[in-house]
Formats: sequence, C-alpha cells, structure tokens
Amino acid sequence: MKSINFPGCRILVTGGTGFIGHLLCRELCQIGAEVTVLTRSAAKARQRLAKLPVAVIDMAGIAGCERFDGVINLAGATVLSRWSVKRQRVLRDSRITFTHNLLHQLDKIGAPAVLVSGSAIGFYGDTADATATEATARGEGFAAQLCADWEAQALASASRDTRVCLLRTGIVLDRDGGALGSMLPAFRLGLGGPIAGGQQWMSWIHRQDLVSLIIWLLGRQDVSGPINAVAPMSIRNVEFASTLGNVLRRPTVLPVPGWVLKLLVGQAAQELLLSSNRVAPQVAIEAGFEYRYSDLIAALKVSV
Repeated sequence: MKSINFPGCRILVTGGTGFIGHLLCRELCQIGAEVTVLTRSAAKARQRLAKLPVAVIDMAGIAGCERFDGVINLAGATVLSRWSVKRQRVLRDSRITFTHNLLHQLDKIGAPAVLVSGSAIGFYGDTADATATEATARGEGFAAQLCADWEAQALASASRDTRVCLLRTGIVLDRDGGALGSMLPAFRLGLGGPIAGGQQWMSWIHRQDLVSLIIWLLGRQDVSGPINAVAPMSIRNVEFASTLGNVLRRPTVLPVPGWVLKLLVGQAAQELLLSSNRVAPQVAIEAGFEYRYSDLIAALKVSV
C-alpha cells in the first residue's frame, strides 16, 4: 500500500469550501502541501479561500493538472432534508455520480496514491444499543444504502494503484457550523433539550480531530477500507443535551418532540436524528491515532 509524505505533496480536495473542507485546506497548507480545490463555483471558492495559498479548478480543469499524490473527496449535498424522489436523486448524484466522474478524470492524469473518500456512520442504520465497528454489516434505510453505494463507487472507480480509505463520519462538532452550530442559538437561550426522550445514541467527533484523522490517513500506508471517524465514546442524546447545557450554564428542560422533526424533514428525521448510532472507531484506535478531544466536555468547551 502507498502513503504520501509532507511537505511538497500535491493534494486535491473536493468540498474544500465547506465546514470540514475549509479547515482541512488550511491545515494542509500549514504542513506544506500544495492544495488544489475542485469546485463547481470557482468565484465563490476563491472568495471563501482567499487567505489560503490554494489553486481552484472545476472538473474540466483536472485535465490540465499534474498527477495528485492524494485526493480527499468530501463533496456531497446536505443530507438532512426532506427526501423527496427529486432530493434523493440529488443526494445520490452529488455523491455517487460525482465520485465516478472525479475518479474517471483523475485516471487520465495518473491515479493518486491515496484516496480518502467520504461516507458516514449512517451506513450502519439504527444500531439500537449495539456498538458498530468497521466490520459491522450495512444497516437498513435510505441513508445506509446511500453510504454503501457511495463507498462501492469509490472502490469500483479507484485505480488498483490507489489506497482507498472510506471515511464514515459521525456528528462533527465545532462552533462554526454543522450540527452544533445549528443547536447553539437555542441552547444559549436556555431553549435546548433532548430529542424525543433522548435515549438514542450519538457518535460524534470534534472537527479538529476529524481533520487530523484525514491528514493522518494520507500518511498511513497500513490503513485502508472503512474507518469510523468518531470519538472513542458515544453518548445518549439526553446526556449530550445536559452536557452542552452545563458547559453553557443554561437549563436544558425543553425537549424536542420527535413528531415535530418528522413533520419538518420526514424520513430523514427518523434515520438521522431519532435512530441510535452507537459506533466505535476500532480501526483508528488500533492503528494508534491520537485524539485531541476524546472527552465530550473538552470538545464542547472549545466549541462554544
């Protein structure tokens, strides 16, 4: 298997203007990587990444590039939405079709040594009280099938010369966006609380740890296949809400009824917010990845 070395390596990032991708690009630049961001809107990307020494291209621009050492594919439309037939097609195209087209174009300039391709712990479906590891089979539901098909496309389209890491990401925490960013306004006002009784398990990771894990994977030639990008300890939703309230010094006495969420986003609420996702990062731990924020209180204190 192959790895890449810093500095001086050439890295292509998709989703580089997003909540995770922006910090990832900054960290890669700081360690000396030559970063190129693939985007559909070059003007927006250049504005968002103006302070970073990155190149910006669209899909057609790949043909004019030199071979990349590593590719990090984080592109994908927002999944927490009402899953109409049209929206399901958008979600699949933005992940599966995009990944196929991306790797097809990359083959023309030479396959990368490493591909870190996005996925999510939604792959496991509702785990109830069982703990899922990378060896656990795919669960049921649209989100699980979406993740499985996305991973299968990455594996099928990648060159035999490319080491593929499938990044099954949990709930990403930081103040600037993601799930926590959307929760903070209500919790700061004392209007937060558990969701639908709060007994469902949540598997989370701080954004800094996720970015560090991605960069770590680029250099670990002994790690490939599925990697659960979550912190070592899952937590029940009711405990998460209580912990966030304690960090903010606000009460958490206003629970969110499940039916309200189902009314807003339908099936997505059941699969993404009301189901249990109890997931362990067995591969990362056994390979020696070191978390900066393995404790939820520490992660929240730096994020609020």
